[in-house]
Amino acid sequence: MVLVASMLAVGSANKDWQHGNYTGWGFNHGLNETKGPNKITVGGSENWRYGFDYKQWAWKNGPFYINDTLVFKYDPPNDTTRPHSVYLFQNPWSFMKCDLSQAKMVGKPTQGGGKGFEFVLKSWQPYYFACGEYNGLHCKDGLMRFAVFPMFRGWHY
Repeated sequence: MVLVASMLAVGSANKDWQHGNYTGWGFNHGLNETKGPNKITVGGSENWRYGFDYKQWAWKNGPFYINDTLVFKYDPPNDTTRPHSVYLFQNPWSFMKCDLSQAKMVGKPTQGGGKGFEFVLKSWQPYYFACGEYNGLHCKDGLMRFAVFPMFRGWHY
């Protein structure tokens, strides 16, 4: 039951489902005009930072598609900037608890500068992302977590 609820919550970031755009299964009849992989900056102009609501951002900026690239931009740590990182969780339970023990660091604190750290959504599966700094505090209290379930690109007529 929890798994089904989690899948629905992650899939809801692909909000076009509720409007009849079942992206990728041939039923959209040209509603989806996305032609190729996109490069998407996580958080938009806010980048990857403490205190920004990334669940809302994912909801507003979906749907995401297989082979899209998420770009995490954050300043490297220094005397005035807190470090950030990107962790990928293996399951919804560890994601909901911000339990880093089963998560994998995919973006180190030094990788977000310049053009940012890039992560390609390679498969049709849920992806659970969070900042793992300060033993998960940024995930728990700083809103630095979100999930996406990339869809197949629709056929265009």
